[in-house]
Amino acid sequence: MSGASRVFIARLIGVSVFDPGGDQVGRIRDVLVTLREANRPPRVIGLVVEVQPRRRIFLPMTRITSIDAAGVVASGLVNLRRFEQRSGEILAVGELLDSSVSLTGADETAAETVTLLDLGMEQLRTRDWEISKVYVQRRGKTLRRRGEQFVADWNEISGLTLNETDQSAASLIASFEKLRAADVAHMLQDLSTKRRSEVVAALDDDRLADILEEMEERDSIEILARLKEERAADVLEAMDPDDAADVLSNLPEVTRHRLLELMEPDEADDVRRLLDYDDNTAGGLMTPEPVILAPDSTVAEALARIRNSDLPPALAAQVYVCRPPLEVPTGRYLGAVHFQRLLREPPGALVSEVIDSELSPVQPDASLQSVTSELATYNLVAIPVVNSNDRLLGAITVDDVIDHMLPDNWRRSADMPPAPSTTPTDVSGASHGA
Repeated sequence: MSGASRVFIARLIGVSVFDPGGDQVGRIRDVLVTLREANRPPRVIGLVVEVQPRRRIFLPMTRITSIDAAGVVASGLVNLRRFEQRSGEILAVGELLDSSVSLTGADETAAETVTLLDLGMEQLRTRDWEISKVYVQRRGKTLRRRGEQFVADWNEISGLTLNETDQSAASLIASFEKLRAADVAHMLQDLSTKRRSEVVAALDDDRLADILEEMEERDSIEILARLKEERAADVLEAMDPDDAADVLSNLPEVTRHRLLELMEPDEADDVRRLLDYDDNTAGGLMTPEPVILAPDSTVAEALARIRNSDLPPALAAQVYVCRPPLEVPTGRYLGAVHFQRLLREPPGALVSEVIDSELSPVQPDASLQSVTSELATYNLVAIPVVNSNDRLLGAITVDDVIDHMLPDNWRRSADMPPAPSTTPTDVSGASHGA
């Protein structure tokens, strides 16, 4: 992310948003945030952008490559579906600015009432954005004299309130925030249908996608079925293509076709290719999004690609070298390079010079048993899948194989380790009038 490290939100209103080609998409009208527990700084999840003709859309912060008061640049395709605010989401300008809040100074002096004029957001090392600063105004001593204006830390203010329903959902989201997606998935299964729906409505699409990937398919299908089609399509886009394909394969054909039509074309195409294969074959197990590099890429480039924190560890364990095109199905597959080998080579060396030629790929119709045997025999964490023309189609990771080897109901098994505990009243909802 380039641009300013801290940006005050009010200054962004009306600023233009551009696509990677430099064409204007629209103008910023608000910033969407979610409150967190223990007065932790709110998380910034995206921008509300007005496009022509007077249509407001949502632009996630993950799609933004540069942001400052001069302009915002978005990467990839921009979803032009109309913006709909969800439970637990707050419009920073529309709902927070001009609020009266309590300010307690860093020296813990007595609280005073101030007016919230602006919010300063900044990017963390994790690439997430949060509200770290507030620009506030003290009350004037007389009607004609304006009070002092100054910047304070977020944790120096209190008194922001939500309605009762939002508080309930926000409390649950806050209690789940530090948990892994698998633990949240396990806990959601124990919530009432009403409370689960509230939590799902308040989750952002990326977080919900991560959680659905860790749930039994029947539970994922039930949750998706309760969402509006447009949001269900957005969540499926955020899921790994192989997990999205697993869910869609169990939906009625009409529903499956409708959701694929609503998804972005590139995302839908990946899922459609996976739906052509049986579940228990290499094609049905693979992900079509491995790390693929051209032969003239350097070791330094390869290490930079697998350093991406969004990559699952098993998928980041090795890169695959292919002739262009580098999107699956690729040009001719040349081989793979494990990350340990990359760490031992000079940064300027070409990946084509360090290929592991002994790692044999599998065909998409290979059985689960043969894939499992290959992984176990050679102590692999991932294996490439190629077609009869030696074009790379994807890669199978060991975690996906394990998922298919376990019993169907293993996620509900009594032997499953318990999830980390949260405050009992947060989980039951008893303290929020459930």
